[in-house]
Amino acid sequence: MSFLSGLLSAMRNSVYFSFNSPATWRQYSTLANFIVRKYQGLRLRQCARVVFLPDNVRFYRTFNERTGCLSRTKSEAVWRITCNCAARNASLWRQLRIGDSFHTSARCQAAPVPLLLILLKPVQKLLAIIVGRGIRKWWKALPPNKKELFKESVRKNQWKLLLGLSSFGLLFIVFYFTHLEVSPITGRSKLLLLGKEHFRLLSELEYESWMQEFKDDMLPEKDARYLAVRDVVGHLVECNKDIPGISEINWVIHVVDSPDINAFVLPNGQVFVFTGLLNSVTDIHQLSFLLGHEIAHAVLGHAAEKASLAHLLDFLGMIFLTMIWAICPRDSLALLGQWIQSKLQEYMFDRPYSRTLEAEADRIGLQLAAKACVDVRASSVFWQQMEFADRLLGHPRLPEWLSTHPSHGNRAEHLDRLIPQALKIRDACNCPALSEADPRLVFRLTMKHLLEESEREDLNITVKRQKPAALPTQKQKQIPLTYVVEKRTGS
Repeated sequence: MSFLSGLLSAMRNSVYFSFNSPATWRQYSTLANFIVRKYQGLRLRQCARVVFLPDNVRFYRTFNERTGCLSRTKSEAVWRITCNCAARNASLWRQLRIGDSFHTSARCQAAPVPLLLILLKPVQKLLAIIVGRGIRKWWKALPPNKKELFKESVRKNQWKLLLGLSSFGLLFIVFYFTHLEVSPITGRSKLLLLGKEHFRLLSELEYESWMQEFKDDMLPEKDARYLAVRDVVGHLVECNKDIPGISEINWVIHVVDSPDINAFVLPNGQVFVFTGLLNSVTDIHQLSFLLGHEIAHAVLGHAAEKASLAHLLDFLGMIFLTMIWAICPRDSLALLGQWIQSKLQEYMFDRPYSRTLEAEADRIGLQLAAKACVDVRASSVFWQQMEFADRLLGHPRLPEWLSTHPSHGNRAEHLDRLIPQALKIRDACNCPALSEADPRLVFRLTMKHLLEESEREDLNITVKRQKPAALPTQKQKQIPLTYVVEKRTGS
């Protein structure tokens, strides 16, 4: 089962960050608590109070229709009164063409494929290497006269060969376009080669694997953190019932007691949230956006889409791999060519496509959160916080093209561009008015104040270090002139 877990770990579309060690998280927790004190010190009216789960388990809060803020309750029905846009605003949703505009953790994730093809993938690569190497050996062993005859035959039949290759390319194009499906949510065409039954089976297998791994770390259903996640997911699902696919999925919540800052949703609706993520968000609005992002991955079928792309690239890769081993004169050069081919595929297709799907899930998650009356402005603040924490903790800043996820700064900028549209959707759902204080502005002022204080402290420390120490009193007495004269004359 652990082997299967390793093969299928890529099914997750997750928000994952590099604060896994307890020592590093303590630093981030200290920073977060400092930010909370600064927020309160600015005395700006906030819609939602900042709460950290390790220090305050009263995280279980629900939306209040009158104020739009978060208040305690024991009833699951209260939070549902904020926005029930499923039937009331379905026509307005279509007018806004949200479906057309719809388009997060280990970081490098890949999509799942049917179990048989997972096991056959190494065999396919080995077969391509054997065939290519065999062609090369056959050509080397061919006598010179037969090589000339073979070349002459190719020249004579070049049009037939070109016709054959063109026919193959045409069949490939027909196959590609006949397997395109239009997403009912985004209106975007996507390649789908796998059936729902394959993914249903793999989802169940991976679910059993994760449950076996986390069986000793699952929070009970009475825990306040579990109740908070359950209510956030339930609220998002209830307010987005008109979105295709959301009502058909049975959403099941699992909260794992782990410091990993991670969350993912399996294609069958199994939601896994780690307490490390709950500790990293500053309010319920940020958590709602992040869970909306993960729900978007499942509803949009990103796992199946990435798996289909993997199938297509594997097929084309076998052709190129065979050619590499057939053309390269030595095995060492063929291995180098194979490595270059794999890296080009990874950095030119796999990772850019993954970043595109992440951006699409951000857009979907933001609009799902807007329909649920969430303060969508907090979504941008979360990624700004993560970027600031990375800088503060000295984490290396890698180029975005090396990652499967957009950088924190680019995600924040992308969300800032989408927030005005999300606010219009929120208003269309008759949501309560937001607080006057924009959390993005509050965060920027807080960070500016923090950096200014840090610079002043560093300057004071530098001045103290450079200031010469005063001589002791007994050493500051004037030296007698006779003593100096005697020294100079050598007396």
